[in-house]
Amino acid sequence: MNSQQAVRLAMQNRTIIPAFNIPYLPMMEPVVQAIVDEDSLAMIQVARLEWEKFESQSPEAVAKEYQKFGKEGYTLLHLDHVPVIDEDQLKVDYISIIKRALDVGYQSVMVDGSRLPLDENIAVTKEVSEVAKAFGAAVEAELGAVSGHEGSGIGLSYEELFTSKKGFTKPEEAARFAKESGCDWMSVAAGSFHGAIASGTKHLKKPQARLDIDHIATLFEVTGNMPLVLHGGSGIEQDYILKAMANGIAKINVGTEIRQPYEFALEEKPGDIAYAQEKVYERARWVIHDFLRTAGNHSKLK
Repeated sequence: MNSQQAVRLAMQNRTIIPAFNIPYLPMMEPVVQAIVDEDSLAMIQVARLEWEKFESQSPEAVAKEYQKFGKEGYTLLHLDHVPVIDEDQLKVDYISIIKRALDVGYQSVMVDGSRLPLDENIAVTKEVSEVAKAFGAAVEAELGAVSGHEGSGIGLSYEELFTSKKGFTKPEEAARFAKESGCDWMSVAAGSFHGAIASGTKHLKKPQARLDIDHIATLFEVTGNMPLVLHGGSGIEQDYILKAMANGIAKINVGTEIRQPYEFALEEKPGDIAYAQEKVYERARWVIHDFLRTAGNHSKLK
């Protein structure tokens, strides 16, 4: 099983691949154990901001930890958000980072050109796709603007974001992007948002989000049934997630939902990594079993 096969099978079976972000290396072991104990199939992933803003150190450090604890047949290793322009509006040497990850065994990678004009986003995604294909790796890209990360969060009320459809992926652009970029999966914007990462806001509970299911269904259709990805998966109302699975969403990123239990546990018991790992394990099992309902998917996605 590779990442490409897993995501396509999830799409065909109208289920979803959870992708758990690892901003702190000790989170790796309990997340993998939760996946195995729930008989699920899921990705372990790290984004550039998680070694720049948190403590995952580097893509190589995460890969090394994955080699210790990853479970063949149950887990896959994915490189999340490598932006071309980052959340601080700085240019990033994205190709170098992606090549480093591919060299140490990442099975899929994500280039994020969503802050670029459409033509440039297509160009950089095509460039990364050509590099990744040489390694047999799948490529995820982002079209539209999934809000969040920057400073205080989404910058406007959630209702304003949703009703205005600010940053939502445009169907006409999605159709062109699917044809020209060479990506395998497309991260789309349809109501979700990332958790804030600024020190003063990263502990705040995310507002409960919902999804425009009709918009997702349209994007799935115009892209020729390309597997779609949902970023900012924590905090979305469950019913919307389940409906999204039936309309083309095949991978969902889970970050805040397991990061905050780790951080809160260390605030409660400073230095007690084992206690923090226990809290991450409990929450990851809840995400898989109760929230996403992917327990037992391991056997379906072979």
